[in-house]
Amino acid sequence: MSRLYLLNYASPIGEIEIWGTDEAVHSIMFSDRDTSTTTMLDETSHPVLEACASQLDEYFKGTRYEFTFPYAFEGTDFQKNVWDALVKVGYGETAAYKDIAFSIGNEKAIRAVGSANGKNKLSIVIPCHRIIGSNQKLTGYAGGLWRKEWLLRHENQFKELNMNMEQQ
Repeated sequence: MSRLYLLNYASPIGEIEIWGTDEAVHSIMFSDRDTSTTTMLDETSHPVLEACASQLDEYFKGTRYEFTFPYAFEGTDFQKNVWDALVKVGYGETAAYKDIAFSIGNEKAIRAVGSANGKNKLSIVIPCHRIIGSNQKLTGYAGGLWRKEWLLRHENQFKELNMNMEQQ
């Protein structure tokens, strides 16, 4: 693997560590360290990491619904199938674990889907925060349930705003 670089991105809900190479982003995870600025660990330009931070910035401003920078995920074939299915859950929408299990053709794998969801290292981009329990309640999130709730509220706010603008 190529050399890994780190960019710390200051989001409205805490620091996000973006790890990647010159080719792709490999990890986007919330950190509970307290920083208030976006910083690159070294001073060298890394366009892929910078594109990720820029697109996250647009996401938090409510102007981006999908991500186009290169990213890579490493996992089993099952996990990759689950993560591919998660990307299909639209901005401002939610799905249950059983919906994901059904969409990958393995409706009995609800717990395994939950486990794969928990191993997602590309927070927000692979939108595991959009997955809720079949009882419509929020379930675990690596970044903390308060962030999951914030992300869902944030997406619903901008989705409704854009729908209202389209109707005018």
